[in-house]
Amino acid sequence: MSMLARMEASARILALVKLANVGLVMIWGFAVTFVFVRVLPLAEFQAFLLLVAFGNFTISAEFGLTSIIYARLRRFWLGSDEEAADGGFRLEEMGVLFLFLGLLIAGAVVLLLGALALGGLHTAMPMLFLLFFLTACLNLPALLAKRALAAIDGNFLWEGLDCARRVVTIGLLAAILFGLDPRLSVALQLAISVLVIGYAIVHVHRRLGMRRSHWFAFRVGGGHVRRHYLRDIGASAAFTVSDIIAYNAPYFTIAIATSDARPMLLFDFFFKMSRSLSMLVRAMVEAALPRITRAYHAGEGARVRQLLTRALGAALFFALAGSALLILVGCWLFDKLFDGRAAIDQADLGLTALALVALSVVCVSVYVQAALGRFAHLLQRSLPFLAGSLLSVPLAGALWPDRFDLGFLGLYALTLMLAAGLHLVSLRRLVRA
Repeated sequence: MSMLARMEASARILALVKLANVGLVMIWGFAVTFVFVRVLPLAEFQAFLLLVAFGNFTISAEFGLTSIIYARLRRFWLGSDEEAADGGFRLEEMGVLFLFLGLLIAGAVVLLLGALALGGLHTAMPMLFLLFFLTACLNLPALLAKRALAAIDGNFLWEGLDCARRVVTIGLLAAILFGLDPRLSVALQLAISVLVIGYAIVHVHRRLGMRRSHWFAFRVGGGHVRRHYLRDIGASAAFTVSDIIAYNAPYFTIAIATSDARPMLLFDFFFKMSRSLSMLVRAMVEAALPRITRAYHAGEGARVRQLLTRALGAALFFALAGSALLILVGCWLFDKLFDGRAAIDQADLGLTALALVALSVVCVSVYVQAALGRFAHLLQRSLPFLAGSLLSVPLAGALWPDRFDLGFLGLYALTLMLAAGLHLVSLRRLVRA
């Protein structure tokens, strides 16, 4: 067994390299805010945050499609796909799913161009906004390549490639503070990402023994998708839309409710904390998924229960440790991150910490059940969270107009706690089944 294969087979080593990559992703995310809040006027930066929120929609939109390809390709790779009731995995599916992502990116770019042209997004730097949005869109094929590699036991290769990409892009971001044109910095980041993603896709192509024709057999692949698992795509798409609206809608409802920058910055801070936690939990769960999926498809219920319990324990540990750290240094971090443009207090931090603990449970449930292809069930569980997210801002404005920001955070935290309770019930039923 090669050294790369030994590292891939070790859950501990895999978890460590995934966590290292998560650390770099977190640094990159904070660096974006740290850099652009200093080089853009406040009004431009608020518009930039809306652009980031729109970009988050595209990043999150990959989840359903990549989870489908992971669930199907993983079962195929483990050799339990021959008699599948849904027709089994076909290589032509890869080209069809990449086509879906391409159409999604094209549609998102058209929407952005329309918003810029019609004044829906006000900026004096449209080229910078467009380039940055394209870098966000590249996360769609990047994450599909990542999930395809993970399904065929190529986790370690992707994490190494992505770590290198993140180091370079963080350096390019920092260079803006030393005089590099922001547009050039973002364009170079775009080019680096294209090279890394291209290499990963070539590796998947070779390892699966694909031919070039498989990528363009849209009629064959599309027919197979339509006949055998269009319902899964529909359920995953509906779940994905529900999930991304629930997580990102407050950016837009806050913008509608008030022109005050503080509530928007408070939610952006919470969103960054939640993204950091979800990335940590996802890295830990993905390191355990090879074992969880093997045990589940082999019908080893006790092993699945043991692995899920460990995953929940680790996620709660991350959430509690992060929450404690947030209470201690959150005020300082908020001030440094947003260059003193607003302040945060202990009540805001306490509600953020409570929401993060609930979020850790939701993340474990979503990542595990998506990997097992339980999209219709996830859709049912996402709807209460969607309703709470959409209602939290208008309810806070109506009930607590003097403390709108605190009221919103409280309602949003309560929504996440209710969602966590529903997902715990789901996981309990999963291990019993």
